[in-house]
Amino acid sequence: MSTDIEIARAATLKPIEEIGAGLGIPGSALYRYGATKAKIDLGWIAAQKDRPQGRLVLVTAINPTPAGEGKTTTTVGLGDALNRIGKRAAICLREPSLGPSFGMKGGAAGGGRAQVVPMEDINLHFTGDFHAIGAANNLLAALVDNHLYWGNGLGIDPRRITWRRVLDMNDRALRQIVVGLGGVANGYPREDGFDITVASEVMAIFCLARDLHDLEDRLARIVVAATRERKAVTAGDIKAAGAMTVLLKDALMPNLVQTIENSPAFVHGGPFANIAHGCNSVLATTTALRLADYVVTEAGFGADLGAEKFFDIKCRKAGLAPAAAVIVATVRALKMHGGVAKADLGRENVAAVESGFANLARHVENVRRFGVPPLVALNRFASDTPAEREAVVAGCRSLGVDAFDCSHWADGGAGAEALARAVVAVAEGGTSRFQVLYPDAMPILDKIRTVATTLYGAADIAPDARVVARAQELEKAGYGALPVCMAKTQYSFTTDPDAKGAPSGHVIPVRELRLLAGAGFVVALCGDIMTMPGLPRTPAAEHIGLDPAGNVVGLF
Repeated sequence: MSTDIEIARAATLKPIEEIGAGLGIPGSALYRYGATKAKIDLGWIAAQKDRPQGRLVLVTAINPTPAGEGKTTTTVGLGDALNRIGKRAAICLREPSLGPSFGMKGGAAGGGRAQVVPMEDINLHFTGDFHAIGAANNLLAALVDNHLYWGNGLGIDPRRITWRRVLDMNDRALRQIVVGLGGVANGYPREDGFDITVASEVMAIFCLARDLHDLEDRLARIVVAATRERKAVTAGDIKAAGAMTVLLKDALMPNLVQTIENSPAFVHGGPFANIAHGCNSVLATTTALRLADYVVTEAGFGADLGAEKFFDIKCRKAGLAPAAAVIVATVRALKMHGGVAKADLGRENVAAVESGFANLARHVENVRRFGVPPLVALNRFASDTPAEREAVVAGCRSLGVDAFDCSHWADGGAGAEALARAVVAVAEGGTSRFQVLYPDAMPILDKIRTVATTLYGAADIAPDARVVARAQELEKAGYGALPVCMAKTQYSFTTDPDAKGAPSGHVIPVRELRLLAGAGFVVALCGDIMTMPGLPRTPAAEHIGLDPAGNVVGLF
């Protein structure tokens, strides 16, 4: 059986100008990064602002397991299938982070016959967007420390500097560090730390900004520290926003690539969904909506994280209204949610599928809470049996939701045509009545409680005393109307990654609130979630390299 990278390498790609022309993008508006990838000129994009928008379709999933679900693969397969049945469709994805690429996942561009290409480029540096984001973030960090060194005219309290440095790599040793050691010439010693780039506020701002002016305004609002009197100090106060925008001006142009079947794909931005808001850039999504009849996008991890933040943050901020949502599940993953060990997934176990179905059922009901009609994509594996697949279909039928057996991994867009036709019927039926989960005016802790009790099945939340005080402080400072961004494990509805299925009655501990004033939301860190991941015992990096011909190997 061919690997993902072998399948991608064997694909026949069209020149990127031809892909752009299919969406009406002239060659003069494309900035080439080689023959098969390009950025789209922001001036040309601005000139399209009055064009009518197409229909937006979200692809989300059940809580991920080591068995695999295939959300990105399904997003690509559905986009290809929509084009196969005569719709003008585009795909919007996040850019993969180097952290997971060299850590546990080994790549994130889809799989099998449903991939975006060039796969190696997309997974490794791509057009340099993440490096620009990291540079902008770390420029601000350097300017904060430089301000301290040269007299601290703003009166920053070094103990209340909240801005951290970033690196697009998993490195647990950098979570907590001390900077400024080595004497007077090296600045003031203080505690600091690194987050992964995809968890940074600059990444979140990048993915929510509408244009360069909005980007600079948001960057200026970043709160980096406080004075001894607890007065906020911003990036604008440090006079950093202009230089940060300069570093990001080219990166903000959306990236255009293609699938194996030559469907257009916008791959731009990449915040994590278990820490940040988990959606590709607003600029890429809105551009695609003005150029295509259908735009298929994904949100990271399960619907409890990615879809909730897509609805409550991205759609709220950008004025988007999805027409339908597809929830991806696999028989294998449902068996794991039903208690089956990974080593035993190859044996038929209908009872475990039926038990694990509770996880999918909750995600279906959660998507409905936002007024968006759901469909289920059952991503087929060779080990699935007819009885197991029928158990999923029957369970979905009992919920009043249609489930579709999809083989896009093996068959490309042809394997998802039935799903595509159903998506069109739902989208053009006009049954979506999108609404956010909570109003802006709701207090911060009540927003967190609403997400936990309504979507996670929790009985309540348990905020630390410091969290309660911080929520009151944020509301008093005028930030109470911001949405919340839940940071918790992706593997469960609880904060325990081993709690599979659909547990209920649990309590969600909230240990910290972080204000992202520029992005426009408040992050609630729940349980043991880390903003700088570590590498696993056997990192994917150990198996990645070059063959004698200079080709990348081991990247899936």
